[in-house]
Amino acid sequence: MNSGHDEAGLRCDLIGLALSEDLGDQGDVTSQAFIPSASTTFARIVAREECIVSGLSTALEVFSRIDPRLEVTLRCSEGERLSQGATLIELKGSTRSILSGERTALNFLGRLCGIATLSARYAEKARGTKAVLLDTRKTTPGWRLLEKQAVKAGGCTNHRMGLHDAVLVKDNHLAALGSLDALPAVISKLRAEHPGLPIEVEADTLKQVERLLTMTGIDVILLDNMDATMMRKALTLRNTLSPAILLEASGGVTLETLRQIADTGVDRISVGALTHSAPNADLSMELGHAV
Repeated sequence: MNSGHDEAGLRCDLIGLALSEDLGDQGDVTSQAFIPSASTTFARIVAREECIVSGLSTALEVFSRIDPRLEVTLRCSEGERLSQGATLIELKGSTRSILSGERTALNFLGRLCGIATLSARYAEKARGTKAVLLDTRKTTPGWRLLEKQAVKAGGCTNHRMGLHDAVLVKDNHLAALGSLDALPAVISKLRAEHPGLPIEVEADTLKQVERLLTMTGIDVILLDNMDATMMRKALTLRNTLSPAILLEASGGVTLETLRQIADTGVDRISVGALTHSAPNADLSMELGHAV
């Protein structure tokens, strides 16, 4: 995944924003009022349901920014499957500091573990087929790096990071172009100006698929909202006309429809639901004894 961004810097910016909106100018006034400044404690972040882990480094950074003196210990690894009741992170130190970072850390972890867990369910559904499962750009603004890492932790694959690292010609681009007849010249220009970038073109009909298969320079054809019968016909056309071009199914992919799509033999399936429809994992923090 070529992000084109400074990953650590972006994560810091997100954490800074999250802590700022939670703590404001006054900090955690509840903890300041009810907990002595010298109080120390032991705490655990635990899974209240089975889940796949993602977001550990982000949670660690939350607590580091709150209080670098906290002792923070990981009890699992990115991509690990945890059972209900398992511990993700243990913390020891200032009670105020631990509670001040609790919600922000859980917000990051819950969201990212949720995406990883859903991605794992999709990956399991496609097991035994040739289809590679891809995420999309349907991500929470500002969270794309983290959410795409969570997709990988769950066993699926990242599509392009953004508009800058791959070419995806969709129906609106083709409508603006006016005609497929103009497409080969544009592709040739793209190849010259952006060598190495993959080029993918969307097709809504089998007639479009057949036409695209005769063009030079296309790496992937996106089969948009086609049913299984149409996908199989597209595969027959591809195998006859241009076996090197990959076919990617997209549109309306759910856990219920995934296996039927994968069984057609398509090379790739893009699934927006991996990020836009993932429920948060149920995690909590448990405070233990004073230390």
